[in-house]
Amino acid sequence: MVLIQKMKLQTLIKFLDPIRSTNVGVVKSYSVFPPHHVKPVFRKNEQALIKETGEAEKLAHVPILPPLDSETSSEFYDPVVAKFTNYIMRKGEKNLARSLLEQTFEKIKRTQLMRYHKALPEERDSIILDPKEILFKAIENVSPVMDLIPIKRGGGTYQVPVPLLEKRQKFFGMNWLIKAAKDKPGEVKFHDMLAKELIDAANNQGRVVKKKHDLHKQCEANRAYAHYRWT
Repeated sequence: MVLIQKMKLQTLIKFLDPIRSTNVGVVKSYSVFPPHHVKPVFRKNEQALIKETGEAEKLAHVPILPPLDSETSSEFYDPVVAKFTNYIMRKGEKNLARSLLEQTFEKIKRTQLMRYHKALPEERDSIILDPKEILFKAIENVSPVMDLIPIKRGGGTYQVPVPLLEKRQKFFGMNWLIKAAKDKPGEVKFHDMLAKELIDAANNQGRVVKKKHDLHKQCEANRAYAHYRWT
């Protein structure tokens, strides 16, 4: 009797919501939009690209998700800068996070301009003046490619090296830079310390780069346990 009632309930759910149900049961979705909606293309250069490839004609009659508040076609928008701002943010104070990052960029610009004017003419071409390029290069230099995860085997716990996905690599790199900037003397401001850490990391120097190298050395030392990933 209970089985018959359960089958009737599943049939009723499939009839009322055929999009979110399958033959094996109901697929739970925490979004107000069905899963067949596609992500929006809001950057102008990406829109021009899909028009050239003919992909825009296929998307003309496809339901599209609405963009987020942070996703804009402005030339000042950058997904890496937006992500880094979110990592700086604490307790929902996004305006404060944006202000800190703007002050960091200003400090980087002033520091790099001073180095540019003091450098010899043949050395000036190697000095990066754009703060965004400093940020991108710093994140690239401090992002690890391997990490250690604890795996229990035979009553013991082993630190097993595993490769990281690109998204996870950026996550580690950004958070390491922010944590290094917070580990500062009391009289130094956060944005000044963050600017210093970004410039050092962009030059492949500093504490965060050393932290990445130390992690890679630990992964190399524990490579004998790498096979525990598949056992």
